Amino acid sequence: MDKKSNKSLLKILFKWIFRLALVFLVGSVALTATYIIIDPPCTPLMLLRMVEGVFDGKSVGIDKEWKGYDEISPYIFKAAMSGEDAKFLQHNGFDWKAIERARKVNERRKGKRLIGASTISMQTAKNVFLWPGRNYVRKGLEAYFTFLIEAFWSKRRILEVYVNVVEWGDGIYGVEAASQHYFHKSAKDITAREAALLVAVLPNPRRWSPAEPTNYIKKRQGFIQSRMGGMPLPRKENATSVQKKRKKNE
Repeated sequence: MDKKSNKSLLKILFKWIFRLALVFLVGSVALTATYIIIDPPCTPLMLLRMVEGVFDGKSVGIDKEWKGYDEISPYIFKAAMSGEDAKFLQHNGFDWKAIERARKVNERRKGKRLIGASTISMQTAKNVFLWPGRNYVRKGLEAYFTFLIEAFWSKRRILEVYVNVVEWGDGIYGVEAASQHYFHKSAKDITAREAALLVAVLPNPRRWSPAEPTNYIKKRQGFIQSRMGGMPLPRKENATSVQKKRKKNE
């Protein structure tokens, strides 16, 4: 094959790469904007768990029921921020101090279980748009989608989506399904203790159960609940405040 043919093939390849990148960019922005008003019907993790269940012979389906922000107990949001991201209302998606602290700790813990520094925004981006994993491609996409949801969604919307899609056990997704399964009540009626228990198991919801908490989970629940009293909730943003936020981020 001569040099002219090679250049032609490279030109075609780069053209297709550019087109695919443009389609991804436009599609991801459009989908993120759509989810401002439309609730995500499913997530990659839900589909992945279903496929895993088929091969494992333990298929449990998908148990979920979407609830709007005002249909969920405020304790759930306070617990989520207290246990997962205390600076959620202050940052724009990334807690850089926590990320740097986690990096330094992980450097000293080679070969041991690593700690993370994912914010609620980062977890929401991962849960809604991506698959589980720690490779650089997925982490890069997670950062990209985190930037998008922080730019397009309000803090209330991020919290609402987060608690509605997060995994809370085998086949259990979202706070309403979790509340019904573990406490036999609606998410609207969850107490502060129950909310703290639900969030306490989030690091490994398929191993731990809010209904049968271990001593470790009880301690974690107590820590989360102790922080909830002083944890503010996000204010409802109007169109003007959203525009100001976007200008600030630009």
